Amino acid sequence: MSKEKALSIITLFVLIIGLVLSGCSSSNESNGGKKSGDGKIHLKFMHDWPQGSSSAYFNLVKEIIKDYEAENKDVVIDVEVLNPDQYRDKIKVLAASNELPDVGLTWSNGFAEPYAKGGQFAPLDDIIKKDFQDQFVPGTVESYSFDGKSYALPMEMNITYVFYNKEIFKKYNLEEPKTFADLKKIGETLSKNGIIPATVGSKDGWPASMWFMYLADRIGGPTILTDVIQGKVKMTDPDIVKAAEEIQNLVDSGFFVKGNTAFSNDDAKGYFLNEQAAMFLTATWELPNFTTSPDTSQEFKDKVGYFKFPIVEGGKGTDSNSYVGGPGLGAFVAEKSQHKDQAKDFAAYLVKEWGKRSVESAGILPATKVNTEGLDVHPMYIDVLNDINNATNVTTWFDTQATPNVSELHHDLITALYGKQVTPEEFAKQHDNALAEEAAEK
Repeated sequence: MSKEKALSIITLFVLIIGLVLSGCSSSNESNGGKKSGDGKIHLKFMHDWPQGSSSAYFNLVKEIIKDYEAENKDVVIDVEVLNPDQYRDKIKVLAASNELPDVGLTWSNGFAEPYAKGGQFAPLDDIIKKDFQDQFVPGTVESYSFDGKSYALPMEMNITYVFYNKEIFKKYNLEEPKTFADLKKIGETLSKNGIIPATVGSKDGWPASMWFMYLADRIGGPTILTDVIQGKVKMTDPDIVKAAEEIQNLVDSGFFVKGNTAFSNDDAKGYFLNEQAAMFLTATWELPNFTTSPDTSQEFKDKVGYFKFPIVEGGKGTDSNSYVGGPGLGAFVAEKSQHKDQAKDFAAYLVKEWGKRSVESAGILPATKVNTEGLDVHPMYIDVLNDINNATNVTTWFDTQATPNVSELHHDLITALYGKQVTPEEFAKQHDNALAEEAAEK
């Protein structure tokens, strides 16, 4: 057989296969997309609550998905689970190639903005109006809204506390601090007795940033970091530089666990769960680990207490009811999803059921309103819900308010600040330079 004849046969064969596959694709189209070989609609869903470190969240999502599939026999939810830092990185990569999952999770404000304005996230105002009228905690939907449209359904509302081991405090006659000076004295007492005062993971930046944010709030006032994002204040403001200085003073005093620049949040959390550190500053997403999780012993749960971040003497932030926190994750639908209507339906079901089940079944604080009357939960939840109701201010995390690029720089600089690789002044100046560059590009 000649070479030319062989190529002609191969070409004809390829064309026939192409036509067959094209015909199959056309016959399987449904809801604007394509069904898989099993005849069902497959929705890709990504979240960042791994079973090992976020079991309550993982199990609740798994339960909701199972119920959705039972009610929608022609739909399969294909789930991918990553840890938060892996998730952040993968979302960026998928967005760059227009391959976001049909439904996924997003942080609010600056993180969500480029995806929303860039046409990656679908507007969800129709779902909010239809299924969630007046059901969300005020201010949460707005955190995912840009140019008058809402791009995610809020799932969490978190505020940040210092959780502590009551047994360790009792052993050394320590009381919950009212001032930052009190807190430093507690650190001195614990260090003298060979106890790690506070655990923190600064490798990825964001967990350690919460200490900086609170100090900025208490020294410079509750709006100072938001004012930086909005261009009203420079990061080199003396109050913000002072907050960075106080971080390094705590580092120098041995207040934080040694080697924390190599620790992830989970690494750091282990020191608190294993009673090697007396305090752990974190958000209320950890409440299940301290109250309901079967993976934590009841003996340890009974030892956990919490206190509000204390005021700094002479600072402008004089109200301990001002918190660092805000809405956590929200559910988005990809604008380019081939099954957008079905994806919206699943996202609405997920968030609605999450709101109904989260507090009592998993110990999670949702972004939907919760009636505490008759609620059968650990007393700590009632206290926290009351704190949220009485909050005078909740400053959304700086790295969430910032754009992804500034947020990433902030994380790197926080690690450098804890590692004494950058001065407080350099820390502030590099933020200002990045913010100025972004402002110039707009």
